[in-house]
Amino acid sequence: QVQLVESGGGLVQAGDSLRLSCAASGRAFSSYAMGWFRQTPGKERAFVAGITASGGSTVYPDSVKGRFTISRDNAKNTVYLQMSSLKPEDTAVYYCAAGLHIRLLSTAYNYWGQGTQVTVSS
Repeated sequence: QVQLVESGGGLVQAGDSLRLSCAASGRAFSSYAMGWFRQTPGKERAFVAGITASGGSTVYPDSVKGRFTISRDNAKNTVYLQMSSLKPEDTAVYYCAAGLHIRLLSTAYNYWGQGTQVTVSS
């Protein structure tokens, strides 16, 4: 069992940067690939970043590539999402998730945090 708690969301202006954190507790955090997803009302959760268990590989969709960076510190049981050049369309609830492999589909992840709101004003 892994418990995940996101933090760092807030209200920022377009062009600003923000770093989200996801603190994990429970067993074997370093054994799990981690993903960040975002969701807006009425839409499915969308993949925005993934990182392997070791941190050696990352994956991003084109919509955030070059602006978002995922990283992890296995000693601190924490995964981060550094977001820069934020746009109003990045506004969403952001979730971190743990799974066996990086996958684009949310259903592939076993554990989820409660989410943190990011709002980007124009």
